[in-house]
Amino acid sequence: MNAAVSPAAVTPYASVTVAARLDTPLSRWLWLVKWILAIPHYILLTFLWIAFFVVAVIAFFAILFTERYPRALFDFNLGVLRWSWRVSYYTYGGLGTDRYPPFSLGPEPDYPARLDIAYPERLSRSTVLVKWWLLAIPHYLIVGFFAGGGRMGWASGGLILLLVLIAGFALAFTDRYPPGIFDLVIGLNRWVMRVVAYASLMTDAYPPFRLDQGGEDPNGPAGVEKAV
Repeated sequence: MNAAVSPAAVTPYASVTVAARLDTPLSRWLWLVKWILAIPHYILLTFLWIAFFVVAVIAFFAILFTERYPRALFDFNLGVLRWSWRVSYYTYGGLGTDRYPPFSLGPEPDYPARLDIAYPERLSRSTVLVKWWLLAIPHYLIVGFFAGGGRMGWASGGLILLLVLIAGFALAFTDRYPPGIFDLVIGLNRWVMRVVAYASLMTDAYPPFRLDQGGEDPNGPAGVEKAV
């Protein structure tokens, strides 16, 4: 795993941006029951992720024949990822806010967890055949360690969950979320999200093998991806 480096020292990766704000104060004990509070989201996300995979299959054939990801399908899958990221950040992928996630596929810019993926005007027909399984294998090995088995596209174990639980106990006993753990947790989630976007055919930009830590994405808002 590469150490975090300054934004000025790396090649920009603007296709996927993941940002989060650590809310203060945070409840010392609410994190213990967030898995119960989030059950309505888990139920809905189960169905949304089924739809996500169906849409990804349709998009695969659309890209193969037209070199384009239909915009309506792209926006839907982006919405599922945004919803999942907000729920994950509220629960055990971050524990960075006590603000209940909205039931929304939209961007929700006021929520402390934000995600954007630049819409690609054109995608490669050749790489669509191999990037989701062959080209992404090295990243799968890494993010499998980060996120464990996965749950609706997000962590159900692995390093992220371990760090978040450490932060939860620190919060319970010190009333403080360790900033170093927060920066690392967001960096790990950012890496996972970049791989998810690539593997689900939403970008041709290969994810960097780089841990960009911190709440603000070093590349800023996602722009318009260049045609390939």
